[in-house]
Amino acid sequence: MHIYLPIAEMSVNVLLFLGMGWAVGFLSGMFGVGGGFLLTPLLMFMGVPTAVAVGTGSMHILASSVSGAIAQYQRRNVDVKMGIVLVVGGIVGSIIGVALMKLLRQIGQFDLFVSLSYVTFLGAVGALMMIESLGSIRKRQTAQPVPHKTRQHNWVHGLPLKMRFHRSKLYISALPPAAIGAFVGFMAAIMGVGGGFVMVPAMIYLLRVPTSVVIGTSLFQIVFVMAATTFLQAIQNKTVDVVLALVLIIGGVIGAQFGAAAGGRLKGEQLRFLLAALVLLVGLRIGWDLITQPTELYSIGPVIGGAS
Repeated sequence: MHIYLPIAEMSVNVLLFLGMGWAVGFLSGMFGVGGGFLLTPLLMFMGVPTAVAVGTGSMHILASSVSGAIAQYQRRNVDVKMGIVLVVGGIVGSIIGVALMKLLRQIGQFDLFVSLSYVTFLGAVGALMMIESLGSIRKRQTAQPVPHKTRQHNWVHGLPLKMRFHRSKLYISALPPAAIGAFVGFMAAIMGVGGGFVMVPAMIYLLRVPTSVVIGTSLFQIVFVMAATTFLQAIQNKTVDVVLALVLIIGGVIGAQFGAAAGGRLKGEQLRFLLAALVLLVGLRIGWDLITQPTELYSIGPVIGGAS
């Protein structure tokens, strides 16, 4: 069964895209990420224009994250106060990102910029998470005590504007969470991602937030930031294909519930290892396309930029 996508201007198989939405929703609920780092490249691989993949991915991430956030909230894994600080920064970052996206499309370099951003961020974050998670797993298997870092002090604790986050058991400055939120919001607009693959490790290793709380709080932030990003993309860049988004959302909302249940059965270091492996695989796949098919990126970019 095929349907026509008015904004993407192409015909697609409904069942294929329903399955794609389910898989991404499953990851959202399991790891506390929006799943855009996987969805946007998949849409691009399926022939969806990069700008439309980014804009439409935001709408799908919004719906799947709502489902996952509700499931995590019911498990008391959301630090609402921390989430609000992240949201404020995220909305500011998304406004800046949408404006930059419009500029890049006008000069015809948006496709290349997105691909390079994915390879850079996914490769760096995935490698760091993989190293840390493997170290934690190895220590646990050899019966060595895994150090608890939530009580340790670093430079973050010396910053002003301190706030007490009771659910995370932290008393730190609001500036680092706001900065993390702003960066994630910027990435959401430029790359069509929820930013969980950056926010989750940043909250764990920089802010020392417990892994269980990080997942729910990450989804809480993603919901509001992606709502703002989707609205801005639709109004300013007109790259949100509602028909495609609805197909992906139907599968994503269902998949998020299964993902949240599966994530609850795994330990923190196991979740981090699986997420790191997935992030690295996606980054390697995009990097491979940049090496083997560079002419395709340059040929598509000007067309999309001219369409704006």
